[in-house]
Amino acid sequence: MTPRDTRVDASTAALQLRLVDLLLLLGGFVALTRLLGQDVSRYYLLLLTLTLLLFELFAQVSALYRNRWRALRAEISHLLLLWAAVSMALLAMAFAFKVSAIYSRRFLGAWGVLTPIAMSLWRVALHAHMRRANRHGMHVRRQVFVGAGTNALRLAERLADAPESRIVGVYDDRAAGRLVPGALALLGGTAALLDDARAGRIDDVFITLPLHAQKRIIDLVNELADTTASVYIVPDAFVFDMMQATWSSIAGYPIISINDSPLFGVDGSFKRLEDLVLGSLILALISPLMLLIAIGVKWSSPGPVLFRQRRYGLNGHIVEVWKFRSMTVVEDGDRVEQATRGDARVTRFGAFLRAHSLDELPQFFNVLQGRMSIVGPRPHAVLHNEQYRRLIHGYMLRHKVKPGITGWAQINGWRGETDTVEKMRKRVECDLYYMRNWSIWLDLRIIALTVLKGFNDRNAY
Repeated sequence: MTPRDTRVDASTAALQLRLVDLLLLLGGFVALTRLLGQDVSRYYLLLLTLTLLLFELFAQVSALYRNRWRALRAEISHLLLLWAAVSMALLAMAFAFKVSAIYSRRFLGAWGVLTPIAMSLWRVALHAHMRRANRHGMHVRRQVFVGAGTNALRLAERLADAPESRIVGVYDDRAAGRLVPGALALLGGTAALLDDARAGRIDDVFITLPLHAQKRIIDLVNELADTTASVYIVPDAFVFDMMQATWSSIAGYPIISINDSPLFGVDGSFKRLEDLVLGSLILALISPLMLLIAIGVKWSSPGPVLFRQRRYGLNGHIVEVWKFRSMTVVEDGDRVEQATRGDARVTRFGAFLRAHSLDELPQFFNVLQGRMSIVGPRPHAVLHNEQYRRLIHGYMLRHKVKPGITGWAQINGWRGETDTVEKMRKRVECDLYYMRNWSIWLDLRIIALTVLKGFNDRNAY
């Protein structure tokens, strides 16, 4: 029996993983109720039903079981974020319906902690089994690339940790001196590729040629139709790296969407629900802190407690965002000067607020109004938008989503003063990365990292 004959079908493996997750969730519930002597009332059965439904819904929306050739660390991170989202949704419903006191804290804590641990350990065991099997030539996907460019190198890096992947090398008809240097072994030209594919020595062929090589791609696909290899066309890196491109369809015809918003339809509804639920919970928690800050601002210097600034919102429309006043001036005109280190306009109390991002807290009211989101590109002054849109290609694409209180750029160190165009370019690159890769799980990760390290930033002054 050849390795190709013994590989696990992706859909079967996904179904098995889904069933095991549900069994672990259900089995943990039953085992803990017996171990802790917990009576199973209708409220507990309702909790179990809601948890199963929410877990399946979030798993479907976030493609937990559809992402092939993924590294173990990424898979477990995805699972833990999903479970955190389910837990927060259940907590929000419990507070909303005032039933949280009905449930045993000991039972909820044990079930909430042990369930994701059990699911993670199952994945660790599964990956370990796959790697052992791979060493014996089982379940291996022998993968090659056509086109020795940066596109092939980037995809190879992502596939390197996947247990089923065995990257053999790359085929290219060009002379060796014209190829992009990298770690992929050069196996020959397309003629050698066809020979190897027909001989059954290749499972997956990734065509990483530039999109302008349309005729070569079509000819290659036609030739590979005479083999048993799976063929994938990987779009040009230009399309996906410079814009937030996604696959879509119009009237059933497949297209690549370049400048569209990633948050429309169901995704936009989930994003809004996330903002309403988390925004309300966070506001309830920080209300006493906001009251203390308001008193501190009023006592520290003359002027209003809050001030409003005009910013570009969704699709470039002007919105007003709120902040605690941290300066002796309130600037929102045709000339807005960014705060710099030792800026005389910043009050002593305001410097503390800015260093810990506490001046941004009133923007949670903007979130509930629908003008902003908790996570998204930070809103810039209108004047700065007009300045940088002429200097940075693709700058205005960051306004295809609502501005956020925190974002991918901020947790990666691109917060505070942008005294050079290059700093702003890095911030924009992070914003576009966030838009290309948006998911509820990425939002939760950004929020968690903001809580852990975002309230003390040396670049904010």
